[in-house]
Amino acid sequence: MTVKFLSHIPPLHAAERGDAIALQCEGRTLTYAELDARSRKAAGLLIAAGVKPGERVAWLGRSRETFFEIFFGATAARACLAPINSRLAIPEIAFILQDSGANLLFVTPDFFTTAQVVAAQVDRPIRLIGVGGEAEGIESYEALRDAASAPDLAQPVASDDILQLYTSGTTGLPKGVRLNNANYSAFLDLRTKVEGFNYSPDDTVLIVLPLFHVAGTNISFAGLAPGGRVVIAPDFSPAEVLRLIETERVAHVFLVPAMINMLLQSPQIAATDLSSLKTVAYGASPISEAVLANAKAQFGCGFIQFYGMTESAGGGTFLAPEAHKGDLLRSCGKAWPHMAVRILDDDGNEAGVGEIGEIAIQGGMVMAGYWNRPEATAETITPDGWLKTGDAGYRDAEGYLYVHDRVKDMIVSGGENIYPAEVENAILGCPGVADAAVIGVPDDRWGEAVKAIVVPHPDGAPDPAAVIAWARERIAGYKAPKSVDFIDMLPRNASGKVLRRELRKPYWEGRARNVG
Repeated sequence: MTVKFLSHIPPLHAAERGDAIALQCEGRTLTYAELDARSRKAAGLLIAAGVKPGERVAWLGRSRETFFEIFFGATAARACLAPINSRLAIPEIAFILQDSGANLLFVTPDFFTTAQVVAAQVDRPIRLIGVGGEAEGIESYEALRDAASAPDLAQPVASDDILQLYTSGTTGLPKGVRLNNANYSAFLDLRTKVEGFNYSPDDTVLIVLPLFHVAGTNISFAGLAPGGRVVIAPDFSPAEVLRLIETERVAHVFLVPAMINMLLQSPQIAATDLSSLKTVAYGASPISEAVLANAKAQFGCGFIQFYGMTESAGGGTFLAPEAHKGDLLRSCGKAWPHMAVRILDDDGNEAGVGEIGEIAIQGGMVMAGYWNRPEATAETITPDGWLKTGDAGYRDAEGYLYVHDRVKDMIVSGGENIYPAEVENAILGCPGVADAAVIGVPDDRWGEAVKAIVVPHPDGAPDPAAVIAWARERIAGYKAPKSVDFIDMLPRNASGKVLRRELRKPYWEGRARNVG
């Protein structure tokens, strides 16, 4: 058997290397044989509960190995798992549960109370199933699984939706992104053609991002597909991540830039043995050249940047390890094999070399559409299959892609377009700056002015004038910040993206126009 669909992973490796550890989390382990047997039982549980092909089942909770039992069980039953961002507020969680149509909600003990409150806000009965515990009104998953039969299962179908991840909701209500077997069949094929991403059966892969995030699931699938060991860290702690890398001899890890920055500032990093690392993959938000150069020197392994989005199942472009040099450190690389990337101008035509436009992606990993949102799907995917990302960028003469920022976050000052990520890249590296974000604030003369929001280094904050001068040495004067404010921590979503709307809010209070 070859791994054509994700549901092939457990039975294939159960037969070939059943005693090998597939998943490990907080001292608990699952071999491939156990993963296969439990996934079959989970499928039986779902079918006995009345879940039909195409229906959604929901997950809410901390990352743990049991997530994959339920995911593979759902795919085997031709159902679709819809993980919910556990960091959202209760009304947001209730909206997603309502929108998904799921009647079963799998929940870990940390979120039992939340699940009970949320279930009461949905207009249909929700069956709550506890993973790793039980409570009044919440049944034990383990007991139900162990009592279930392992039925004969139908063969998977390429068009079956298997994973429904919700957008972060940074603009409007979250939308359910439909990812199907065909999307992940393309992923399983293409990942072997991306340098540094073709993991081996002997590799240990560390999962730090949550499993409601496309990078959390994809890096897990990339580790499981060849029969490797996947170690799950449910919560991000710099000290714990460094400990796991050393003690578990981690070969591959995916980190968002904010995590890389925190690891570099961790007191433990100097004494940590990082020699097992083969690659550090990163993406989901921009990274500064200063942070990247420091990380390369500190970690001593290959770095791979991935640019994509949930709507492309994470696929898009990659910057290979050997391309991490010189001016290419600002690039997110070239398109994945058999995927295409374009820069579109305001008229929807392909922009020329060096011209800034909207990035669009085409290929087998592009989503089937938004769940029950045909109009939103039509606005995002063109009739000929191009996914409009909402990101602004340009391409150089060699075909390397450079991402400026979200189109909506662009600052317009005196008629000039300014992209926050470019300014942040110029600021990070300034002595005394631990982290930074850039926003547009009201300006009576120019419409908007550039403001830097800086997290000071623990050793002491820089002088605002020094930050501005540092930036002016690296970018055009009109792009440099005109003012600097300090903050203890930047607000970020689960993807590590800075929530600039939260930073902008106090400055635009009472204004008629809130840019972006």
